[in-house]
Amino acid sequence: MLINLADSYFKAANGGIDLEEMDKNDPLVVLIHGAGMDRTVWFQQTRFLSHHGYRCFAVDLPAHGGTEGPPLETINEMAEWISSVIECLGGPAHIVGHSMGSFIALATAANHPDSVLSATLIAVAEGMPVHPDLQTAADENLPKGASFIAGWGHGPDQHLGGNPTPGLWMIGGATAVVENSKPGILSLDLSICSSYEETLQQAQSVKCPTTLILGSRDKMTPRRAAQPLIDALTEPTVIELEGVGHMSMTEAPKEVRQVLLDNFSNI
Repeated sequence: MLINLADSYFKAANGGIDLEEMDKNDPLVVLIHGAGMDRTVWFQQTRFLSHHGYRCFAVDLPAHGGTEGPPLETINEMAEWISSVIECLGGPAHIVGHSMGSFIALATAANHPDSVLSATLIAVAEGMPVHPDLQTAADENLPKGASFIAGWGHGPDQHLGGNPTPGLWMIGGATAVVENSKPGILSLDLSICSSYEETLQQAQSVKCPTTLILGSRDKMTPRRAAQPLIDALTEPTVIELEGVGHMSMTEAPKEVRQVLLDNFSNI
């Protein structure tokens, strides 16, 4: 659906529920995608949460998916935009971010504490340096860049099959999502991630309950790279999913849904 925000619109998925049918007293959840991706990466969570007592919206960032407008060029600009989205949707909100989206969620929680009930950071690390081959591919050859992300982003089991949705290929689906991104967006997003250096400073400012969901087989943000961030946060909950790579919301959708439900219900 398209939702009006100031003088523009943003695209969001909410599990197919009409806005007028949503109970405004239900807690709000905002899901934030990663680099070169869009709202569809949350398909295993959006509908579920929307039918379990939450007003859940997976949003497309500006210049991603169905949201028009110029791309935002820093994590803090994206956090400012997410804060506006939360206000538009009737926040405060539980925010959930994946990869680049986890940086955005962290910055939103730090910079806009009144907007955030809790923050869940999926596939996060203190920093996200980008392999030179991936950045070059994103700069020059989007299909190759998409193939790198999908291949490196999934754990070993997913290279053999195992999609929870029968008939769909998990790695092929992720490749298609990134290939459908607008020209230059993947390159820009990756450079934003690699240059972002405020994680520890912002983590120390976060006051809301925080959960990290990490994959034991994540090659892009390995568990050890998250430890400085874990240490900087105040009593975070850390969940490590065995055998899962960078894309835990599609690789282990049931486990991620349960973590989110448990977290939200305790706040």
